[in-house]
Amino acid sequence: MNIQFKGGCREVGRSAVFLNEEILIDYGMKPGEVPEYPLNGLDPKAVLVSHGHLDHCGAVPNLMDMNPDIFMTPPTAAFANMLAKDTLKIARANGIPAGYDVDDLYRFMQRTTTVDTGLEFATHGYTVQFYDAGHIPGAASVYVESKSGESLFYTGDINTLDTRLVSAAVDHPEADTLIIESTYFSDDHPSRKETESAFMDSLEETLDIGGNVIIPAFAIGRTQEILMLLDSHGIHPYVDGMGITAYKLMMQNPRYLRNPAHLEKAFHNASIVKGPKRRRVPLDSSVIITTAGMLNGGPVLYYLDMLHKDPKTKIMITGYQVEGTNGRMAVDTGIIENEGNIQHLSPKIEQYDFSAHCGDKELKIIVKEFCDSGTENVFTMHGEDAELFAQWIKDEIGVDAHAPAIGEGFNV
Repeated sequence: MNIQFKGGCREVGRSAVFLNEEILIDYGMKPGEVPEYPLNGLDPKAVLVSHGHLDHCGAVPNLMDMNPDIFMTPPTAAFANMLAKDTLKIARANGIPAGYDVDDLYRFMQRTTTVDTGLEFATHGYTVQFYDAGHIPGAASVYVESKSGESLFYTGDINTLDTRLVSAAVDHPEADTLIIESTYFSDDHPSRKETESAFMDSLEETLDIGGNVIIPAFAIGRTQEILMLLDSHGIHPYVDGMGITAYKLMMQNPRYLRNPAHLEKAFHNASIVKGPKRRRVPLDSSVIITTAGMLNGGPVLYYLDMLHKDPKTKIMITGYQVEGTNGRMAVDTGIIENEGNIQHLSPKIEQYDFSAHCGDKELKIIVKEFCDSGTENVFTMHGEDAELFAQWIKDEIGVDAHAPAIGEGFNV
């Protein structure tokens, strides 16, 4: 099997892996002031999308001239369509090319076949199966068996611990080759219980002094999990942004949720904010969950503009901040760019580890289990420490491992 790595190597973002110049797994974009895309020049027969985050699915509509067959789980298809429409809207508003148009969006969804996790299917002579990845609703690891019998397992973004929103990934097949994410290699997560406790203590302290709490959250996954956490503590926040639409799409596929009844209750008890209602949100001891999770666009910039001089306000960041984003700049320097203006943030900025990725310990367990079952080649990607992870695999497990650079190819 020939494997070409077109993006997502030694970095987080724009994941893309090309098998035998026929099967493409993921084709994402890297968010930032200037978005980055995988290498082009591809002509895939089929595209397998692991999940509905921009760094894995955001560039798939750019491939419609090649007319590939596209496969993903039902929630992923819904999220990918939502994100593609939003990306095109933002591109038009900013006068920048999106790489696709409305006709491409239509063809993108027309060429998409939805397949539930656990069901084997065939495409162009390859056998494929999606496995629950435990990352966000509908997220899947991808098993591919080639025409000549070689097998590969691509973890995508994977989590082997339960969250409030989704159940952990627990089921993995044997495979000749493993491609594994390395986002948090060398970094173990604190327990979810500890993180939630610290988060709630800080939030309630802020409310007690009359401050506001702004919670920037990814629309798909993090918004819903944080809302469930707040609801379990009797706090009913304002919810603004694309996370509202994502919630509605999730409820159309409840089998991919760990506790759909609690999620529905949490949204029912929250105050939903849309458009003009934003200006009616009382900025006095309010909790606001809003997109974008990395502070790059979205309604969060409105709230930051209103409150960036208020030292009683707190900004509680709940996810990984990619280098080059407003969120990373806020964490590192206390400064953001807001609609062309540089703003120094007086609110206290806190970052909490609500990651939906495996930590160091869990990543190593996955690799050991695969190698104990006969995996002969391991590739590490989707992480800034991918090279260290590959070296650890060689040294500790004794299996051939590589952290490919973008554009590298291997025959396995």
